[in-house]
Amino acid sequence: MFDVGKIVNTHGVRGEVRVFRITDFEERFNIGEMLYLVKDHQPVRELIIDGHRKHKQFDLLHFEGMDSINDVEHFKGGHLKIKEEQLTELAEGEYYHYEIIDCVMYTTTGEKIGVIVDILSPGANDVWVVKREKGKDVLIPFIKDVVKEINVADKKVIIELMEGLLD
Repeated sequence: MFDVGKIVNTHGVRGEVRVFRITDFEERFNIGEMLYLVKDHQPVRELIIDGHRKHKQFDLLHFEGMDSINDVEHFKGGHLKIKEEQLTELAEGEYYHYEIIDCVMYTTTGEKIGVIVDILSPGANDVWVVKREKGKDVLIPFIKDVVKEINVADKKVIIELMEGLLD
């Protein structure tokens, strides 16, 4: 299952929850969409969205049959997830984070750099965190000048090593 949001609190008394979004796809929160509530790594229940609006930096969701704060109070801290078959098909050259994480990174000359363990999204482009066998983790920007080839089937990424990138 894949995270699309985290319920951080309730909102009002009519069953809305405040959700911190973890997806780039706004349509995940469309009315009629099904999400799965997971707490403590255990699936709790299926939820169907019947209301969605934005408030400040959060998404406010309302679920079918959840019309009171008492119905959703225990959802706090839970994660909203989707199943793999609900994933949106991506355009060529686009990847889900789970496809990139655990890929082994090499230079164009064949030197192994390490394994991608995390992806950060600080601004203009993503930054991949690469765990090296020896030494500190290294941060590699996901830009065309650096990342030359991605093969998710073989879990392999090839980069053009720029001066100072591994320092």
